[in-house]
Amino acid sequence: MKRTIVAALMIIAVGFVFSGTLLAQAQKGPGVVILKGNPMGGVKFDHTKHQAAATNKCDTCHHASKPAKPMKAAQEDCQDCHTKAAAAPMKTNAMNAFHTAMAKGGLCVDCHAKTGKGPKPSPCTNCHKKENV
Repeated sequence: MKRTIVAALMIIAVGFVFSGTLLAQAQKGPGVVILKGNPMGGVKFDHTKHQAAATNKCDTCHHASKPAKPMKAAQEDCQDCHTKAAAAPMKTNAMNAFHTAMAKGGLCVDCHAKTGKGPKPSPCTNCHKKENV
């Protein structure tokens, strides 16, 4: 009887460890990604570094989906919905999802200005690099 209880507890403990490992991997994010689609070049985005910033939570960038375009996962790539040209039901294209036309404001620019960290948005080539294809 004791062996059965011990075996059951061991299985439960292994299950908790395994599920915790999977959860940690799911929350880790994709590492470095290249945001593509801009003719000036892609933007290298260090997801891990941004995620590690104390003020960043997943929903800082990965906002809740709208009923007209529900997400398929809890966090999706921005460009899964925000494409180069906004396609219905989306109203915001990829460029405007990240910054205004002259990079004076927007998700990326506002955060970099507020924290004073990372590249300055002007000139555009501080972020957009031809080699990031």
